[in-house]
Amino acid sequence: MKNLCGKTVDVESPYEIWKSADGSWEWRVLKKYQNPEKEAENPYARWYTAVRSPYTYESWEYGDSYVSDITKYATKVEVSNV
Repeated sequence: MKNLCGKTVDVESPYEIWKSADGSWEWRVLKKYQNPEKEAENPYARWYTAVRSPYTYESWEYGDSYVSDITKYATKVEVSNV
């Protein structure tokens, strides 16, 4: 299966948005390095993300995040522009 999220996109039009239960953390997925099947097999799978939290003073911080950390602590939010 082809990776449909392999190209980096802008923070305003992410592939997915994930939020913590209290809404204080938000991850915007800007790129996925593997297709879903390979991700499921890889405990170190990562996404390129923009993250906003109480520690970033409402600005975005960019970098790779482990998929397992995001999916463990957050819930996917509906993205209307994807």
